[in-house]
Amino acid sequence: MKNYFSPIHLLFFIALLGILVILIQVELLSFAFVKLGLSPEFGLMVLFLSLLGSTVNLPITKTKRNTSKQAFTHPACKDSIGSPAPSLHNETQIFINLGGCLIPVTLSIYLFSNSTLSLSFTLLGIFIMSSISYVFSRPIQGLGIGMPVLIAPISAALVGLSISPEQSASLAYISGTLGVLIGADLLRIKDIFRLGTPYASIGGAGTFDGIFITGIVAALLA
Repeated sequence: MKNYFSPIHLLFFIALLGILVILIQVELLSFAFVKLGLSPEFGLMVLFLSLLGSTVNLPITKTKRNTSKQAFTHPACKDSIGSPAPSLHNETQIFINLGGCLIPVTLSIYLFSNSTLSLSFTLLGIFIMSSISYVFSRPIQGLGIGMPVLIAPISAALVGLSISPEQSASLAYISGTLGVLIGADLLRIKDIFRLGTPYASIGGAGTFDGIFITGIVAALLA
């Protein structure tokens, strides 16, 4: 198991902790957990585990990559999947992030199992958010895949309110987090290979902050 944790990621980690403290002080997190049907204690435990787990990347596989000279930039985008790192081989190592992928997926399954959401409504919400995430995400040369950070949470909240008003918070979280993972990560893997990024972390790097913000903001807005 390899961990890629640059100074930029460390600063982001510290910034997220600061945001957590502020949100806890104004009780927004507690309100979001209640809307999701979780106790504040359980919700805080999940969030702190997600923060700690964001530094853990579990290797899955590796593949040959083609370095592209074409650059893609978007001023409003944040790094979504992959991160610049030195590489001595023409390969892309694929990882899965503990805090940005495995924990949100597990929580989404838990929320679905403990709600009255129908499978058809849930799949519809995930499909819509996956499509939105794919359309608004862009490959960024040397970095990975990025998308405007507020697109996902606002869209997920609207999806939850439109499809299932009674269970809007749970549907917003599930469709938002899984939609970003599918649309901006899994469906963009081939773009990572073309960009020449030495490694790609599903749910890692900038995707983690997107999932973190999507889950909390979507639950609050829904």
